[in-house]
Amino acid sequence: MYDWANSAFATIVIAGFFPLFFKEYWNTGVAVTESTFRLGLTNSLASLLIVLMAPVLGAVADYLGRRKGMLLLFAAFGIVMTSGLYLVGEGQWLLAALLYGLALIGFSGSNIFYDSLLPFVSDREEVDKTSALGFSLGYLGGGLLLALSVLMSIYPGTFGLADTTAAVQLSFVLVAIWWLVFSIPLILYVREPGNHPHEVTVKVFSVGFKRIWETLHEIRQLRNAWIFLLAYWLYIDGVDTIVRMAVDYGLSLGFDKQGLILALLITQFTGFPAALLFGQFGSRYGPRAGIYVALLVYVMVTVWGAMMESVWEFYVLAFSIGLAQGGIQSLSRSMYARMIPAGRTAEFFGFYNMMGKFAAILGPLLMGMVGAMAVNPRAGILSLLVLFVGGGLMLLKVRTDQP
Repeated sequence: MYDWANSAFATIVIAGFFPLFFKEYWNTGVAVTESTFRLGLTNSLASLLIVLMAPVLGAVADYLGRRKGMLLLFAAFGIVMTSGLYLVGEGQWLLAALLYGLALIGFSGSNIFYDSLLPFVSDREEVDKTSALGFSLGYLGGGLLLALSVLMSIYPGTFGLADTTAAVQLSFVLVAIWWLVFSIPLILYVREPGNHPHEVTVKVFSVGFKRIWETLHEIRQLRNAWIFLLAYWLYIDGVDTIVRMAVDYGLSLGFDKQGLILALLITQFTGFPAALLFGQFGSRYGPRAGIYVALLVYVMVTVWGAMMESVWEFYVLAFSIGLAQGGIQSLSRSMYARMIPAGRTAEFFGFYNMMGKFAAILGPLLMGMVGAMAVNPRAGILSLLVLFVGGGLMLLKVRTDQP
């Protein structure tokens, strides 16, 4: 249910209304390449902070035995920052970027501890299906709230709203409420593994830094886990960049904003059953095989995306991304969960999230800078090919029969 809760932020804020509103409302009168660069820079700076924090936070959470508590702390921070977007006025792009960046830190930070609970709520034999179930519910929950938000933006009068702007602003508040309400099942029913939690003191953070180096040394000894993280770093860079920049890219090509949001809805509702199918596929053929299927889809999407001319092509690409996105995310998480030692999951998932967020620093910045230098957004999206191909080649070196 936490996937259901926080996926509203991923769908409506990260992928949907924020980039749309950022370009058309908070960056009025600015060149499309300039607003794309600002959005990419915001994503990159927020991700850099998570990169610096993630391993320490993971080590501290394991030491304290309070993974769930730290999850909720970061979630609460993200919820408050998201609701603050309601108050940002037209043209205030810097304030919007600040609140969005802080909300992104809350969202990403909470996911470190959420992922670390996976080995404790699922048997090893079921971990692919469990991970996929979470992502599939996230697609469904995020899609339902996005559908409501889209209806409000198209028919604001029906909902007692003045105009589309008011509808989008209200959507940010609804995301915060949704995130809060559907986090309650996790609060009430998920139990921490009993590992003798320590008290919170300043010493905890010095212990955390010490354990980072121990974990870094250990993870480098786990050859397959280390190679997998490098591969993940590359290909998830491309995945996250497409999630964060797709609507902005469509706007840069001159596509209608309502058509772009419809494409996002297609992705969400395609992703719900597709993630479940990938979970079944991973259980039968192994998670790596499923990841390669998804990578092939992303390569084709990137090439077609650089050449497309019509909005109907954007719909086809949205459907294709929906087929692959949940699969590559869920199977990557479950594949890594098999490789790490029990009892130190938050530390190891801290590095997992660090690699993911470090990738998110480079991807949006790469797409924004290449597009700006070429004065052509198509060149920016084509640059993502190197990430998918490089990650796939690195993944070939991972042996699935040993850590």
